[in-house]
Amino acid sequence: MVKPVDVIERPVGMPWSWGATDQEIAADYPCSGRLSGPVIALHRAIDVAASAEVTFRWLCQLKHGTYSYRLLGGGPRVLTPGADELALGQQLMIFQLVDFLPGEHLTGEIQPELVSRYGALTCTYAVRPTGDSSCRIVVRIEIAVPTPARRLSALALAWGDLVMMRKQLRVLRQLAESS
Repeated sequence: MVKPVDVIERPVGMPWSWGATDQEIAADYPCSGRLSGPVIALHRAIDVAASAEVTFRWLCQLKHGTYSYRLLGGGPRVLTPGADELALGQQLMIFQLVDFLPGEHLTGEIQPELVSRYGALTCTYAVRPTGDSSCRIVVRIEIAVPTPARRLSALALAWGDLVMMRKQLRVLRQLAESS
């Protein structure tokens, strides 16, 4: 995995980080190194009292909804048959799947038609086992910030993402734990 040369920072504290440990913030992720120029990394993480296998299966459901606020496309509350059949190019919310390892991570890049609205973004959803029936979901989002204006917009994006992703991770945790 290649680390971006121009990582501006991996700031901690809200809105840049929620729930992630120092080790998770410092770790490499499959989304790292996919963007050129300076980037800012966001981190979100949550403990899940369910196996990594079950939790990853729920991450695959992101093909069918945001699992955040229901008004914004909540997603089915039962596992969809075949959702874990992954292929490069599949849509996961605003991302296209560019890399995955079953049971471990989903990595996406923002869909090309959305770059003008949000800027260049990459994202990895990783499942990290912490025991036989427990794990963590750790998410890294990297945002390209080639200009001061994009850096400022990254702050607004970080706050909006924090609100949405915090809800998303809590919903996914609840669904995995009740499976």
